[in-house]
Amino acid sequence: MSSVLIGLFVFSSAAPLLEAQAPAPATEQKSPPPPTAQELDQLMAPIALYPDALLAQMTTASTNPQEILDVTNWLAKNPSLSGPALTAAAEKQGYDPAFLALVTFPKVLQMMADHIDDYAAIGLAVKANQADVSASIQRLRAQAYEAGSLRSNEQQKVEVQQASSQPIYVIQPANPLVAYVPVYNPTVVYVAAPSTTTALITFGIGIGISALVYSNQPWGWAGWGWGWGRGGVIYYNRGPWGGIWVGGYRPPVYWYHPRPPYYRGYPGYGGNWGYHPPHYRPPYPGRPPAYRPPNYRPPSNGTPGYRPPGSTRPPNAGNRPPGNGNRPPANGNRPGTLPVRPGTGTRPPGGGNQPSTRPAPRPGGQPRPAPRPAPRPRPAARPSN
Repeated sequence: MSSVLIGLFVFSSAAPLLEAQAPAPATEQKSPPPPTAQELDQLMAPIALYPDALLAQMTTASTNPQEILDVTNWLAKNPSLSGPALTAAAEKQGYDPAFLALVTFPKVLQMMADHIDDYAAIGLAVKANQADVSASIQRLRAQAYEAGSLRSNEQQKVEVQQASSQPIYVIQPANPLVAYVPVYNPTVVYVAAPSTTTALITFGIGIGISALVYSNQPWGWAGWGWGWGRGGVIYYNRGPWGGIWVGGYRPPVYWYHPRPPYYRGYPGYGGNWGYHPPHYRPPYPGRPPAYRPPNYRPPSNGTPGYRPPGSTRPPNAGNRPPGNGNRPPANGNRPGTLPVRPGTGTRPPGGGNQPSTRPAPRPGGQPRPAPRPAPRPRPAARPSN
């Protein structure tokens, strides 16, 4: 009895150590630290001038970068769906409410997938402190407003409100039933420029959101926004978003591995918004990025296929055809095939030194002829006299 008690005591005392040494689940991946205020401004600069509701959906969706890739791949496989049918089909997949609202903006989702590291970093900042993300958006909007770039027009309505004696910049669609995605260059809109007749912010084709506006579901457009005067929290389904989703989507395979963005190649590096990174092109919706950070692997077949070094990909991910994914060696011989026979240009079927052809079987199942008797040995030669 005493030996049993001693064994239980030893096991219970060693249990925390064993638990600490146990490997972490595959879904738990070490993420880079949240971005600083300056880095967050660089990340938010390409989208800070988006309408409030759309921006709230994008920032919350960024907290699950794997789902960004999964939903974008699913959209690529279902190009014929649109309108309420598209939202209903996405709901059956179990996607989170932010993605059910974003499927109406497929080019925006594709842009997020193409720049997945950037949006994963935004998601980290949202999880760490929503007020920091809100402050970054307001800083950028204030600069664009002072530069004369951010103004009301036929596509958007810009309001300057006051909250705690601080100006708050609110952006809403000019037509409540139609949303426009702005297109602009961050190296230009945040810098005071001389008067010009050319608009620094243009817009794509308007997207009808009437089905989202009148929907009482969690992904309804009217339920999204920002509590600018209430600590800068993100509102989802008419209440503060706390990181808990209704859909509860869980990716079947986690193949995205977080990696810190390459801030040196972004506008605003070092606090200089006039800084033009080499070969930089703004991430406009519907246009794949021309700038590639180190070790960037471009999308495959129009679907998000970016993988940082050392990451793995699940079978048939990114709409690849089924198979083991092994490419043939450089000499053209596939694994498991036989070498070419010298002088013939053909491979022997089935074996190494087997003949290239086999005799045809006898028709009708005729019996084989009896083997010939072995020849009799010749008598030995007689010696000559």
